[in-house]
Amino acid sequence: MGHFWRWTGLLRLYDYAVRRREKRSGQSSSSRISQDLIDVLNILEIASVVISTHEEPLYFSPLAQTLGIIRDERISGEELLALIRVVRRTGVTQSGSIDLPRGPIGEGTRRLSVKVARIGNSDLIIALLSDESEAERIDAVRRDFVANISHELKTPIGALSILSEAVLGARSEPEAVEKFALRMQIEAKRLSDLVQEIINLSRLQDADPLLDAITVDIDEVIELAIVQSQLHADSRNIEIVRGDEVHLSAVGDRAQLVAAVHNLIENAINYSPDKTRVTVNSQARNGLIEISVIDQGIGISESDIDRIFERFYRVDPARSRETGGTGLGLSIVKHVARNHGGEVVVWSAPGVGSTFTLKLPIGEEIIEMDDNQ
Repeated sequence: MGHFWRWTGLLRLYDYAVRRREKRSGQSSSSRISQDLIDVLNILEIASVVISTHEEPLYFSPLAQTLGIIRDERISGEELLALIRVVRRTGVTQSGSIDLPRGPIGEGTRRLSVKVARIGNSDLIIALLSDESEAERIDAVRRDFVANISHELKTPIGALSILSEAVLGARSEPEAVEKFALRMQIEAKRLSDLVQEIINLSRLQDADPLLDAITVDIDEVIELAIVQSQLHADSRNIEIVRGDEVHLSAVGDRAQLVAAVHNLIENAINYSPDKTRVTVNSQARNGLIEISVIDQGIGISESDIDRIFERFYRVDPARSRETGGTGLGLSIVKHVARNHGGEVVVWSAPGVGSTFTLKLPIGEEIIEMDDNQ
């Protein structure tokens, strides 16, 4: 919280200058935001919001919108509004931590340090906010990476060790050596895929796609994901059917969104019989983009549905060994959805198939505030 004292010091200097100018001019600037204040806020690397008497934001920094503090030009979060009302009622500066949802749905939240104060003798309130979840996220990455490595790498490494001993023991039998060598190649490929998936998952935890977000075309995301899965589908004689284009955008990281849709398609292919169909549909509903991947596969039992997004959980371990699945694909999808303020849901029935739906907020245009406001 030490950085808040530096910010407060800057604002005190500003307030002193404003009061001197008001005293000389005999005017009050409480109904408008001066250019001086905007200049001060623009040099601070934090999120800032100036609030009127009607709890309307007269000014907000771009970062305030990026962090979800401002949605539809209104202040988001009851905790922040409560602090603002306390300051307005008592005049006493308030500070603490609040949790804000990353989007209108899903479990994703962001922890922010906040300081709320009255601006001088005016009726304006200022809120300064800093994202404190980054440090927690980095801690989680380190902790989970070690746990994942120790949990899952033992199996393929152990298999390679056993196979190498088998090769040495069968050195005089060419057919056996070839058989064990081929098996070693499969295990080595599985080990390589697993390491890459763990790295991908760690990167997802380490990066916040909404802090450096761009507008991402959803139709392009789906097309790229299908192209990446096409070779795998063709090898199984599985047809990937693309539904109508949605002509909408989301805000976030293109690579993460492509990876999420690609993992859903790969999961559908892995758990579908040969010569079946995987359908990818997209639509807008209730202010959300819905991307659905529908398969004609083995389906998921009710007892497994609650666990399929856990890391390394496999509905059918034998099938996962056969397809080379790492058990991380759906966990990656869940992380991407949560990081983008959305969620992933599933409907399934054994012997019928599954439908996985990735839901994302429709991209909101970044609003540039008028400096003269």
